[in-house]
Order: sequence, then structure tokens, then C-alpha cells
Amino acid sequence: MTSPIPWYRRLGPGQWKAFGAAWLGYLLDGFDFVIITLVLTELRDEFHLSLATAATLVSAAFVSRWLGGLALGAFGDRFGRRPAMIASIVLYAAGTALCGFAWSYWSLFVFRAIVGLGMAGEYGASSTYVMESWPRGLRNRATGFLLSAYPIGSVLAARAYDLIVPHLGWRWLFWIGIVPVFVALWLRRALPEAGDWTAEVGSGNVRSTSATALLDRRWAAVNVVVTLVLATSLVLIFSGHAGGLYPLCIALCVIGFAVFAVQISGRAWPMAVGLMLTVFCAFLYSWPIQSLLPTYLKTVLHYNAGQVANALTWAGLGYAAGSCLAGVVGDRFGTRATYVGGLLLSLVFVFPAFALGSGSIVLVWLLLFVLQGTSSGISGLLPKYIGDHFPTRTRAASLGFTYNVGALGGAVAPLLGAQVAGHIGLGPALGWLAAGLTLLTALLVGFDVPARLGRLGNRESAPVG
Repeated sequence: MTSPIPWYRRLGPGQWKAFGAAWLGYLLDGFDFVIITLVLTELRDEFHLSLATAATLVSAAFVSRWLGGLALGAFGDRFGRRPAMIASIVLYAAGTALCGFAWSYWSLFVFRAIVGLGMAGEYGASSTYVMESWPRGLRNRATGFLLSAYPIGSVLAARAYDLIVPHLGWRWLFWIGIVPVFVALWLRRALPEAGDWTAEVGSGNVRSTSATALLDRRWAAVNVVVTLVLATSLVLIFSGHAGGLYPLCIALCVIGFAVFAVQISGRAWPMAVGLMLTVFCAFLYSWPIQSLLPTYLKTVLHYNAGQVANALTWAGLGYAAGSCLAGVVGDRFGTRATYVGGLLLSLVFVFPAFALGSGSIVLVWLLLFVLQGTSSGISGLLPKYIGDHFPTRTRAASLGFTYNVGALGGAVAPLLGAQVAGHIGLGPALGWLAAGLTLLTALLVGFDVPARLGRLGNRESAPVG
């Protein structure tokens, strides 16, 4: 009787190289993206902003993510996952460097929006690239291991904050965000293309992709108008300048996203909307903590720069470990069951993590490690969960679009957290928001709401694990 082959031996050198390059690119993505959360207090002081207004600078990158996910995803569906990854990393690195030259609130808002474009493309392209390069039975591991790079990038950003900002100022933290990109670009020059894309689209067997649909003459002019309306509405909403037009702006956004969902998903567009809603809730439970945790540590627990960096390091390591563990467990027990189990387990640790005072430093580290591992870490399964709903020819754009529209929850999260904190305090606000929205997300995934909505559109597909 022969023993089963270990999973890691089922992967060849080319597949490991593909994963390594994608992992490094996503690590740099995490580094560049979270920098803004570390320096909110410095930006608030320099530009004379309230905490709520400063928090909109976190939201700025989310405002543009839907467009980056859609456009760079369609580019990846048409020309391949590899060139889409390279374009994405150049975009977010350039946006990060520009943030270091910001002279006002609005200039920083625009530069952060550029970062969001690149980050969205990176998520969609890297996730589909790794999934389509690995065997089907290992694809939860593929996405879980890949997404562990993001919190490692955030850990490196926290360490860089401690080393750089107290001595050189906040601008240098953004300027160094462009340096490691050259390593990723070097690694990606000789990468093979993803196997699934090459077999189905690159070989010419499939001519219709998401790009074909979006560039169709019947839709091209409409898409330009819808994009402009969406961009304007989102900027007004998340910069706090919509005034009495908030309901109208929100309605226009919902209609605009539905227009694009119909084009890339056809009759299955209700399923795409269900996925957007699920991801929106996932960001609402995780991003109040991710975006406002440094501020909480500095203003409520009165941690210095080194203590903040240490706490964020433990939180990031928990996130990374949770992503890897989620991938392993997901391949064993299924994507949805593992995702829901991790979310429910995280509820045990939410309130204790924000109930401790500044004297319980080590216990705060431990609780943040476990909380981030079970809540944010479990989101390493999201690319697999979303990607299973779509065919290869539209997967990058569909995954990138639905995920990054849902990621607008990350734009709402710091604003919501700051508003609720004004009434009950920052610690309780983070705890209650995380708990309530974690439970809602678990219900959406557990009852398979997106697939149920997809059946309304008579979509025929295999059930999602």
C-alpha cells in the first residue's frame, strides 16, 4: 500500500515560482495600502483635520477599487493574468510614492485613489493567477497562503513606522513604498501564464471575455457615462461632501454597479450582487479594526510608536497564520463550512480584545493575534469562494469587480467606526461593529445567499464548496 503524496509535492517548480512572485507582489500591496492607517494622527495634525475627516483618507482608496477591479480584471481576462499583475503593482506603487508629495487633503485623497486602483487589480489578478496555476484540490491553500502576504506587508509597514516616522516624518513612509516594487517586477518578467487561462482563452478556444462585453459598441458609451457618474457619486459620499444628495448618490451607485454586473455576469447578475453584499459585510466587520486599530492603540491605550508596532506585528502575524490555516482546513472540509466556522469562532475574542487597559500589553498582543487569525485570516478563502462562481473567461473581472465593489464596506468602516466611537468610545465601537457584522457575514455565507440569488437568474453551475 503506497502512502499518499504530500500536497506540496503535487506542485512543480514553475507553480511554486508563480506563487512566490504573486505572494511578494501582494506583500508589497499590503505594505503600501496600510501605511495610511499608521499615520492618521500625524495627518490629522498636519492638515488640521478631525478624526472622522482623516478617516476618509483610508476610504479614498476604496472609492476607486471597483474601477481597478473591473478594468484590470477585464485586461487580465483578455491578455492574461501576468500582464495584469504587473500593471497593478506599478499603479499602486506609483500612487504610494505620490502620497509622500501631498500638499493638502484633496491631493492626498486623489493619490490614495490611485493606490486603490492598483490594489484592486492586484487582488483580482494575483488571486486568479495562483488559483489557475495550482491543482483544483489545492486552491483553498493557494488563496489562503497568498493572502497571508497582505498582513505580513502590514507588519513590515508597522516596523517601518517605528523606525522612520519618529525620526524622518510621515512622508518618508510613503516614499519608501515604491522601492521594493522593482524586486516584484524582476520576479514577474519570466513567469509562465496561468494554466487555466492559457488552455481556455490564450489558446483561442474562447473568444468572448469580460473585456468583449464591456467594450461592446452597444455598451461603450453607456459605460463611460456610468463610470463618470459612479466616480463622482462615490467621491461626494466618502469625502463627506454629498450634503442632501446622499440618497441620490447611493441610488446612482447601486444602479451603476448593477449595469456592470449585468454585462459581465449576464442572467446570473443577482448572484454577483449577492457576492458584493457578502463582501461588503465582510469588510464592515474587519475594517473598523484594521483602519482604526493604530489610532485606538495610540489615543485610548496611549501606546508609543514602538508599542503600536509590536501590537500590530502580533495582529498581522495572527492574520497571516489564520489565512494559511484557513487554506489547509478549507481544502479538507470545504470553503463555506471553514469560512463560517472561523467567523463564529472569532466572536469569542472580539469583546475581550477591546476591554483591556494599557497595562495588559502581552494579553492585548495575544488577543489581537487570535482575533485577527479567526476573523480577518479566514478571509483568505474569499478569492476561492468568489472565483468558484465564475468561468475562466470572465473570472478575473468578475472576481475583481464583485470583490472590490463589496470592498466599499472598507470605505464605510472607518467612517462608521469614527461616528459610533463619538457616542460610545473607540474600543466599544470596534467591538460591537465587529461582532454584529461578523454574524451577518456568517449568515450570508452559511445560507449560501449569492448562489440562491443566482438561481433566480436560472444559472446552471456546480454548487460552491
